[in-house]
Amino acid sequence: MVEKVYVPPIKIQGIKTKLVGLISEAAYMDDTMVWFEPFMGSGVVGLNLAPKHAVFADTNPHVIAFYNGIKKGSINSYIVRGYLEKEGRLLAEKDEEHYYYVRDRFNEEHDPLDFLFLNRSCFNGMIRFNKNYKFNVPYGHKPERFAKAYVTKVVNQVKRLETIFPERDWKFKCQSFTDTIREATEADFVYCDPPYIGRHVDYYDSWDEEQEILLRDTLYASGAKFMLSTWDENKYRKNEYIHTVWKGCYKLNKEHFYHVGAKEENRNSMMEALLTNYDPATVPHQKNESYEQLSFVIPQMTKQVAG
Repeated sequence: MVEKVYVPPIKIQGIKTKLVGLISEAAYMDDTMVWFEPFMGSGVVGLNLAPKHAVFADTNPHVIAFYNGIKKGSINSYIVRGYLEKEGRLLAEKDEEHYYYVRDRFNEEHDPLDFLFLNRSCFNGMIRFNKNYKFNVPYGHKPERFAKAYVTKVVNQVKRLETIFPERDWKFKCQSFTDTIREATEADFVYCDPPYIGRHVDYYDSWDEEQEILLRDTLYASGAKFMLSTWDENKYRKNEYIHTVWKGCYKLNKEHFYHVGAKEENRNSMMEALLTNYDPATVPHQKNESYEQLSFVIPQMTKQVAG
């Protein structure tokens, strides 16, 4: 089990920091398999579990460009410190004027460092794009955001990745979840953290029932063991798709509190669910515990999954 959870440089809504421990207990991990993460987001899960071989993918090219920059050495802790200190001074001097200047610059030039700046200074830490794929989150109104201690925190997050990247065979790809999962074999493991259906659509791409079903079908077609993060219920409603689309899975639960979201119903405690196509109690490093299985029957695919 992961004893200490490291926060990654990029922070994204719904980050799984508090669930990393549970995920690490229930996931299959060894040095021969490839860990596939089709919805990388911040990468907090895979970057903490640190498998020997991994494919991290996302349809958001800016997330992938940032992590590829660290992998290739064009982004490092020294560069990040100098950049954030410079832009932080300008933000303190010019306030929102500078934020929107950087936002406009990023939407034209797509510099990964500008993406990091926006991610850490925008409203509520959101990552949202309009239909033209322009970053459109407003300013977070914290001109002193990049104080020395805060900059050092982000720098240390980058520095940790600098130290572990050379020791591992990790690939970062900008591609669809279907393309990513189809690379997996029966010997591999797929961890999915898709947008939570029925809750919010602030992901880089929209998400609906058709995509939820396509995700399920593609996962089962791969033959790989998989784990899926989703929401189970909160005080307002339940996730009906767990008992329909995912009815063949085992389910693990953990209560989690979300601080982000524009709507009140998205800013309360919520029961998280981890769904797997295997019994988590059979994982070699797992304690002998029992988990609820929603159905013993693997759901039939509703469509032919292209090869």
